[in-house]
Amino acid sequence: MRVLVLEYVTAGGMRRETLPPSLAAEAALIRDAMLADLAALPAPPDILTTCDERLPLAGAIRVGLDTSAWVLWRQLADEADVIWPVAPETGGILADLVRMLAASGKPVLASTPEAILIATSKLETARRLALAGVPHIPTYPLGEAPDIPGARITKPDDGAGCDATFLWPAGVPATPEATEGIVIQPYVAGEAASLCVLVQAGEARLLTVNRQHIVVQDGRLSLSGLTVGAWADDGQLAGLTRQVVAACPGLDGFIGIDIILTEAEPVVVEINPRLTTAYAGLGRALGLNPATLLATFAAGAAGASRPAVTVELALT
Repeated sequence: MRVLVLEYVTAGGMRRETLPPSLAAEAALIRDAMLADLAALPAPPDILTTCDERLPLAGAIRVGLDTSAWVLWRQLADEADVIWPVAPETGGILADLVRMLAASGKPVLASTPEAILIATSKLETARRLALAGVPHIPTYPLGEAPDIPGARITKPDDGAGCDATFLWPAGVPATPEATEGIVIQPYVAGEAASLCVLVQAGEARLLTVNRQHIVVQDGRLSLSGLTVGAWADDGQLAGLTRQVVAACPGLDGFIGIDIILTEAEPVVVEINPRLTTAYAGLGRALGLNPATLLATFAAGAAGASRPAVTVELALT
């Protein structure tokens, strides 16, 4: 079996852009975990991958300024038996990448472009969750929001993680520098958490509940780290996971769901329609190789387990 592994940032997707060191490090963390898990399979596949020439990787085809990463990836897709991509969903990048790779006719381990586009939009995600009766944070276009008492959060409708996310205290007008494409939400107090979820054939399996270490500096939110496997679940979060996946048909493979654990109930913040940074600690947190949970790589993996532990991932 030949597997094409594409982690967008490290694989050359940003070769013509400035590459922030923190982004490159986080992306490499994800890529290296994917490659290590594939190498640890009972029958390791042959790996095809590329790398930004600024981030050399042994065995990878280098992408330079004179190379079109997308053209190269499409060519490599024809040589692969299975394709495992990861990319930011912002700007339609992940949806476009999955659509292009699927044109090869090879299996792509990813959510459908339609599901990705739903999850990319905070407004559309909130609308879908509301229709399904899933507890979530109300979300409005910045210029069309009702009066929201108390603290508020602004962020891009099309954004990922804490990108351009700001906290506005009660009584302070929400005045982000950019206003187009910005949404506003009431601030919800509680523990910031994320769920690592595996979706296969429409069935959702909660894998770990992770603590998100959120830092607020000058009103701006950032993620400084994760504790993978921080909490056990009594079944409530597994039920919430199934509700979310049912509300967004087409989610598939490893995905993430960001939530707030409030005193009353867990509340959904957003859906990440792709493998997330927490994957880098997932294997140790589960005590097994997470790649073996994918039906594509499950053969011969029974019984390969080790003690589960809580895993700290520092991102800054």
